[in-house]
Amino acid sequence: MDREIQFSLIYRDMWQSSGKYQPRVDQLKQIAPVIVEMGCFGRVETNGGAFEQVNLLYGENPNIAVRAFTEPFNKAGIRTHMLDRGLNGLRMFPVPADVRKMMYQVKRAQGVDITRIFCGLNDTRNIIPSIEYAKAGGMIPQAALCITHSPIHTVDYYINLAMKLIEAGAEEICLKDMAGIGRPYSIGQIIKGIKKKHPNIVVQYHGHTGPGFSVASMMAAAENGVDILDVAIEPLSWGMVHPDVITIQAMLKDAGYKVADINMDAYMEARRLTQCFIDDFLGFFIDPGNKIMTSLLVGCGLPGGMMGSMMSDLKGIHNAINLALRQQGKKEMTLNSLLVQLFREVESIWPMLGYPPLVTPFSQYVKNIALMNIYCAAKNEPRFSMIDKDAWNMILGKTGKLPGELAPEIVALAKENGLEFYDGNPQDAFPDELEKYAEEMKINGWEEGPDREELFEFAMHDRQYRDYKSGAAKNRFNQELEQAKEKAKAPIIVKRPVIEIPMFNFEEIVANYPNAKPVHAPCKGQVIWQYDLMDASTAPFEGATVNPKDNLCYIQNYYGIEPVQIGYGGTVVGTYVKQGDQVQKGEILAFIN
Repeated sequence: MDREIQFSLIYRDMWQSSGKYQPRVDQLKQIAPVIVEMGCFGRVETNGGAFEQVNLLYGENPNIAVRAFTEPFNKAGIRTHMLDRGLNGLRMFPVPADVRKMMYQVKRAQGVDITRIFCGLNDTRNIIPSIEYAKAGGMIPQAALCITHSPIHTVDYYINLAMKLIEAGAEEICLKDMAGIGRPYSIGQIIKGIKKKHPNIVVQYHGHTGPGFSVASMMAAAENGVDILDVAIEPLSWGMVHPDVITIQAMLKDAGYKVADINMDAYMEARRLTQCFIDDFLGFFIDPGNKIMTSLLVGCGLPGGMMGSMMSDLKGIHNAINLALRQQGKKEMTLNSLLVQLFREVESIWPMLGYPPLVTPFSQYVKNIALMNIYCAAKNEPRFSMIDKDAWNMILGKTGKLPGELAPEIVALAKENGLEFYDGNPQDAFPDELEKYAEEMKINGWEEGPDREELFEFAMHDRQYRDYKSGAAKNRFNQELEQAKEKAKAPIIVKRPVIEIPMFNFEEIVANYPNAKPVHAPCKGQVIWQYDLMDASTAPFEGATVNPKDNLCYIQNYYGIEPVQIGYGGTVVGTYVKQGDQVQKGEILAFIN
């Protein structure tokens, strides 16, 4: 057998699946020539997804980073590719059509060859426009199938989805197995079905290693015609990331496939440099749990890349759940038992929510609902009592069509809350906005940059871009880094439970105000009580009267700045965090009576 299979180094996703930040531009300049020298990669994933936001969170320019990272690969003839969230572009929520169109012109000018377009719901209405925009911008459109395992997500389902996307102009297909739960046999059959009808279409397989199927899946993919496999390198291979290129190359070589040799001297240098980046500062933001594989993911199907943040969420709400259990006279839960209960709850509610593939951002929505269900159960409150607005948008169809049917009780709950289902084209709900941002740049005296790339960045990530321009982002990152360094120096101590936070006594609040309702952190991050670029200049204080739509505070998280809407009318009777505090998702920030 002499069929050639190429490797793509998923350098961006290696970091994305490990921790919070990506390497800086100076580090990318160091590693790129060494990756070229390794000689075994036909492609490298250089940007997309969270890459641009991370640079803005550093207080640095992402456009400079993309151009600098792609340049050595362009010169060496190695294809570069990016991750593209379709309707959401490079962020976590929908993007106006004119900004989506502009993205491909900008990224092609910056040296990116291929865009991997996916929709977390596999809704072709969110993918096909991006195929058209990518072609118009001079990029190769690679359409992704978000792989999961359910009664709906069959081999035929994925083959038919691929046929629609190829008919719409997709030049390549990617099997995006983001949780690594695609079963090897089915992965092979999907590729076989695609190749049978379109033998010349390029098929790439992307499989995370979390639950342990990925190596077998790659072998099945190879046996059924895959062209390119996504791989990683040490020290960020395996765990929740991707298989290492050494293992996959040896496996395929033994099976008789034509694969590139690896320059091991260059591999060891790339390994050394990557470890240096970890030691420099990136390691402060890598969760150790993401270096471990776990078969617990097989059942719930959550993507490995979110395991670190999920454990933080659990730790943040663990004390609140146990307090509620104590008040109900019930047995408290250990963190491990809470983890198992969360996985079971995800398995239980996933079919009820229409089987959305568990990929960003829908994996977060389903996990959030499951976690709040557990908390509500601890308080003897009904299931689905706490669903956030983003999860409701998914349920109501505002971000695309769910693959399966909603459970009758979810439909009834929507009607009880006066919510309307949406069956229109998701893009239609988000009108063009580019000229608005162009006008603001003119007023601020900001340059639009080469190929109008600065205008694009502003329109795609407006809040983060303003912070970058003002210097607030760099100051905030430097502060966060110093705190992380100090924490690393500190002796290991048992974390104080929430009830010991000194600003207000937790149990005293509950005793004095039995009807008080908690305001939870919607995400992990740094608390900002006063933020001059937002619509609130001061934060609510104890005794303040608030409305449901008021913002309690803001949280600087991985993807930007998230307002914390109070959700209740009443009086603030207790707050638990200070300016600059790091909080976990689900942690109680305040009580409203």
